[in-house]
Amino acid sequence: MWPTLVLVALFVAAMAALPWLVRRLQQKNLLPRGMGMARGAAPLPLQTLGSLSIGQQQRVVTVQVGEGDEAVRLVLGVTTQQIQCLHVLAERKEYTPAAIKSEASQFADVMAQAQRQASQDQGHV
Repeated sequence: MWPTLVLVALFVAAMAALPWLVRRLQQKNLLPRGMGMARGAAPLPLQTLGSLSIGQQQRVVTVQVGEGDEAVRLVLGVTTQQIQCLHVLAERKEYTPAAIKSEASQFADVMAQAQRQASQDQGHV
């Protein structure tokens, strides 16, 4: 009976130490943090530029992925169930009042389309 009890105790101790071991390996870069990257590829820098709450569990978030000329800015709709890309701002430019109005109307069209689609999806549930 004692050998079985010792084996069970060792197994429980190993399971309890596993999260600590994984964290240590990640800190030493021996174990990858993300599972979606190709081997040896460095992760793209990601920066949150802004966030706006539009409901109890819905947000619109603007993020920048990459650096320099390769940077892409994304406008994302974030809910508890999904993240959806609403708009892509591929280049930086100086905005004039007319350009801001044009971009705002385009974004309003995208938001209206997303709301129509969401209401249709809720009607089918």
